[in-house]
Amino acid sequence: MANRGGVDLGGTKIQTVIVDAEHEVLGQARRPTPTTGTPDDVKDAIAAALVEAADAAGTKTSELSGIGVGSPGEVDPKTGAVSQARNLPGWEGSYPLAAALAETCGAPAAVGNDVQVATDAEFELGAGKPYRSILGVFWGTGVGGGIVLDGKPWLGRGAAAEIGHMVVRLNGARCPCGRRGCMEAYAGRAAMEAKARREVARGRKTDLFKIMEKRGRDRLTSGVWERAVKKGDPLAIELIDRAIEHLGAGVASACNLLDVECVVFGGGLGVRFGEPYVKRIEKAMMPHLFASDHPPDVRVAALGDLGGAIGAALLAPTGRRPRAAAAKSAAGDGAAG
Repeated sequence: MANRGGVDLGGTKIQTVIVDAEHEVLGQARRPTPTTGTPDDVKDAIAAALVEAADAAGTKTSELSGIGVGSPGEVDPKTGAVSQARNLPGWEGSYPLAAALAETCGAPAAVGNDVQVATDAEFELGAGKPYRSILGVFWGTGVGGGIVLDGKPWLGRGAAAEIGHMVVRLNGARCPCGRRGCMEAYAGRAAMEAKARREVARGRKTDLFKIMEKRGRDRLTSGVWERAVKKGDPLAIELIDRAIEHLGAGVASACNLLDVECVVFGGGLGVRFGEPYVKRIEKAMMPHLFASDHPPDVRVAALGDLGGAIGAALLAPTGRRPRAAAAKSAAGDGAAG
């Protein structure tokens, strides 16, 4: 069977897809990411979403050639174990996600970093196709990054591209990671919500939480932020402007180091706000770019909110190698020769 499953575990929803050998989406399903319980509960929620997506595609999970998962936290791609995924319930230690999911679903499973697999998908199939080097910046609950250099994913020692934790202000705002001055402390949706709640406690007025409750949400989702900004809510506009300012400084600094051809913006907020706001981030980058006369192209992720799940599916066994994997293999063959 050439059909594969892909799972994006990086946000407030578990997004799953079933794709064929040509990467066409045959079925998809979404379920809320559990906020309580254990890693086993997360694995069960993933499996349930995969069953639903497989039903929509007219197949079963046991008939898939493989399943790929894009997960937050520290990922061991060899064993499929995930550690320190702190935004998932009870996930402080290591959990053998690939093995547990394979046993439940009846198909081999592989795990990669959630933002890197989304970046790989944009490089292979989306906005990054014309380029050999890209920086993926995924603006959502946090600010995640992925890197492809000379056609190959760059993983470092396993923790590369943590762009959200580049320091943009010494002794600045407290980040959800516990450190100060990270870009995510100003631009991550979770940090922005925390800031909004502190401002409300100080007496500021905002419709953010009214919109949240009206929409039946328990947190300030990307859609809530968009609606508040469209209504002209002063606090929402102030915090989005603040995020754009710090994204510009942080992303430009990463470009000064890597000199990539293109920056691709995705994530819940990146995709939701789209081209006009990505252009604003591009403008905010310019004062901080060393090579300002030759800046990188800046594009919106073309695969939308399915990009992470499609990228995860590229991890699963298939007869065709993705462009990045083929380049990596060719480079390895040449070095060995």
